[in-house]
Amino acid sequence: MDRIRIVGGAPLNGRISISGAKNAALPLMIASLLTSETLTLENTPRLADVAQLKRILGHHGAEVTVEGRRAAQDPFLGDTVRLTAAEIVDTTAPYDLVSKMRASFWVIGPLLARMGEARVSLPGGCAIGTRPVDFFLTGLASLGASIDIDSGYVVAKAPAGGLIGGRVVFPKVSVGATHTVLMAATLARGETVIENAAREPEIVDLADCLIKMGAKIEGAGSSTIRIQGVNALSAARHSVLPDRIETGTYAIAVAMAGGDVLLEGARYDLLESAFDVLVEAGAEVTATNEGVRVTRNGHGIAPVTVTTAPYPGFPTDLQAQLMALACRGKGRSTITETIFENRFMHVQELARLGARIHLDGDTATIDGVEKLTGAPVMATDLRASVSLVIAGLAAEGETMVNRVYHLDRGFERLEDKLSACGATIERVAG
Repeated sequence: MDRIRIVGGAPLNGRISISGAKNAALPLMIASLLTSETLTLENTPRLADVAQLKRILGHHGAEVTVEGRRAAQDPFLGDTVRLTAAEIVDTTAPYDLVSKMRASFWVIGPLLARMGEARVSLPGGCAIGTRPVDFFLTGLASLGASIDIDSGYVVAKAPAGGLIGGRVVFPKVSVGATHTVLMAATLARGETVIENAAREPEIVDLADCLIKMGAKIEGAGSSTIRIQGVNALSAARHSVLPDRIETGTYAIAVAMAGGDVLLEGARYDLLESAFDVLVEAGAEVTATNEGVRVTRNGHGIAPVTVTTAPYPGFPTDLQAQLMALACRGKGRSTITETIFENRFMHVQELARLGARIHLDGDTATIDGVEKLTGAPVMATDLRASVSLVIAGLAAEGETMVNRVYHLDRGFERLEDKLSACGATIERVAG
């Protein structure tokens, strides 16, 4: 099993290309099941989760091809993927596929809307909380679907004539449920109103793509989305938006290690809350025509107080990375996690590097230390794994991060991007 070896102490200087967003690419790929025509997605990241979803879509009958790359192209430029689900050959998403990636459960929306039925295994994914699918199911039921649970599978059936537009009110903001109901509603008869919808940029990106396919959607990016159902969707071409979590991760890495890095292709507007926190911590963050520039030269890291929240608040997917940064802060930081109840598994691994962190329920108190010391550590989930890399960049000596398959799920060639900016980091084959 591969590992990542880091020798800390080097500042980061140069340019890092930001990949297409994993959290946008996955629902966009799933949306291909809504039409018999071809959906072409540009800037698709080359990640383990994307590869897994290609296999899942192939199981349902979609033909997935990647356009050829020219030798002179930027090696970090995303793929152009063509997805054609001319015929759905199977409306069952089996356990052995769905259990490997939680987002694959979202196929239930397009399958139900297009085929009138779906049988989808209850999901797996990172162990960072229970993340129940109740909101998904009540949302689909609001569109007229009957829902049953049978031997670990959700069995959903639309009424005769297909799904019917309705009013969906989520008791709590859910990105996955918003994605799923939004896709299903595009083919439902009449109007669907989603209230307390997630406002994340990835929701807007999906809505923009669906509109290109012929859907009628208003309000994406707000808490109320209106969808007028259509009879069918058609072919479209769409570019995946840049990954704001990757952007924030590398911005925090620069704040941790020091230096001056241009995050090429990044969009400042997608991550303003996180950038505000980084500035408070002592970094300089500037929007440019090419992306976002992050610098920290000679100044210490100031403590911060942060609470994670749905967009536009501070992202839960950057909580672990920020905690790594706070470990070197000159004072006491507090981070409160409100999205997932079990997202502090990185704490014990950061402690192995010398971090001083106290947990009390959903709040972590971090007392900054003068130095971190390299040690072998174990990745526990996708975002926790990269927090260990960030800590290793500033630690004295060698840090070896084990179980890096978590990293490969969400970060494209992370070690190459960081080493190009001066970090001493390499992948060690297991």
